[in-house]
Amino acid sequence: MPQLVDGKWEKGDVAASEMKGGAFHREPTRFRDWITPDGSAGPDGARGLPAEKGRYKLFVSYLCPWASRTLIMRVLKGLEDVVGLAVSLPHLGENGWEYEKPVDAGPRVGNIRYQHELYTASDDHYTGKVSVPVLWDMQEGRIVNNESADILRILNTAFDAITGNRRDLYPEGLRQTIDAWNAPIYDKVNNGVYRAGFAKTQSAYEAAVTDVFAMLDRLEAHLSENRYLAGDTFTEADIRLFVTLIRFDAAYHGAFKCNIRHLTDYPALSGYMREIYQWPGLSQTVRIDHIKRGYYGIAHINPTQIVPLGPEQDLDAPHGRDHLLSRGIFERTD
Repeated sequence: MPQLVDGKWEKGDVAASEMKGGAFHREPTRFRDWITPDGSAGPDGARGLPAEKGRYKLFVSYLCPWASRTLIMRVLKGLEDVVGLAVSLPHLGENGWEYEKPVDAGPRVGNIRYQHELYTASDDHYTGKVSVPVLWDMQEGRIVNNESADILRILNTAFDAITGNRRDLYPEGLRQTIDAWNAPIYDKVNNGVYRAGFAKTQSAYEAAVTDVFAMLDRLEAHLSENRYLAGDTFTEADIRLFVTLIRFDAAYHGAFKCNIRHLTDYPALSGYMREIYQWPGLSQTVRIDHIKRGYYGIAHINPTQIVPLGPEQDLDAPHGRDHLLSRGIFERTD
């Protein structure tokens, strides 16, 4: 992957730095500070910053499922007027994530055009990949957090006193269940499609794609009898699964060779995906055109750079999930 080395930008193939023995191994994120209502420390003693309207900005891509997690939470928590947003161009080029027009990163940094400028502003000797999403502090001019799982939980609670929105997507009473789903879904689905798509050996590819479809089979059985992963209550686990499902037929089936079955071959999973997509405000976090252009624009996966016209998808078709019990997506469970 194009990356920074001691603060200097180096060009290269997407994911090249994350390949070991022909298999893809995702590099861990580095910036793990937290935002809390009063600026107190976050989990595991993470440095805390106070929640303030207008102080923070999300830097994202509609292409990226990890970034899309945070876009969804921003909508569900009513943070559109509290946490700013910058959306990159829909491809990862030789300069990494790029913005069409200069983006204001606050008074210390000024305008930026490339995501890697945020990283070097935060650490002028940074070495590693440059990813989205980034939760950025406009006041201090540095990255707060670049781990999407953390950003989900920050947005879930940090700004409640400002917005009055107390919807809890990680409720105390369901945390054990949520965490139990998050782990295999990340390994076998969210990251599993990348392990398949970026594999450099037949054995690595086959192991990854087998994991993907074994987990989809398990999820289909569960969601045939349950409205959501945690039963009758929508949680962050559903957000984390949805962002991969919405990309599956449009990108992963073709570009990443996850083609044993289409998602539409799974009635429960595809209906579940459409239900979430159809909730007010959620469709605005999905850009299928960005998704297709981005994945099919990865040169070492698709050297011709041709973006397919299909598949045809009717994401507004009836989801058929109303017969399953639901407490409502915003109902508290603790």
